[in-house]
Amino acid sequence: MAELRTDRLLLRRWRDSDLEPWAAMNADPEVREHLGGLLTRAQSDASVARFEADFDQQGYGWWAVEVEATGEFIGFAGLDDVDDGLPFTGVEIGWRLARAAWRQGYATEAALTVLAHGFDAHDLPEILAVTTATNLRSQAVMRRIGMTRDPADDFDDPTEPEGPLRPNVLYRIARATPSSRPAGRLGETGRPQHQP
Repeated sequence: MAELRTDRLLLRRWRDSDLEPWAAMNADPEVREHLGGLLTRAQSDASVARFEADFDQQGYGWWAVEVEATGEFIGFAGLDDVDDGLPFTGVEIGWRLARAAWRQGYATEAALTVLAHGFDAHDLPEILAVTTATNLRSQAVMRRIGMTRDPADDFDDPTEPEGPLRPNVLYRIARATPSSRPAGRLGETGRPQHQP
């Protein structure tokens, strides 16, 4: 599937016009606070090439996110296989937005649509989310989309040196059976649907 839509957002494959604003995000210390160092333009461009290759190989990946009303690129959201070397396996959900797009509900809106796509289109039994223990904003989104955390699953990222990026938390959400989905479940489009 090339595109996903929400009420306000379009999640789509990457375009050349995304490279400059994506590079600006990757050069922003606040956006990169929980991710490690800043990226050069070459590193940023190379990441997009990897995202596109993942789509071709896996059928899912990191979609570019734009505000549908304006066409503005604001970041990414999507699914990816868990990195090798971590103490668990599976498919994880993630998102990253430019600072100007924070606090507008966009991450939650995109993530709900990505969850629905992962469960409905790819029949995933479970979706994971990982972030640093100090990334409280991202953890709040994880809770808003129905994910839960068991502190016993928390782990130190073996790829990070000792410091604030090493302690990580793991959130999970299992695919609900149709009969167990509560009111407010995700619809086919990923938009929350409320039963009367």
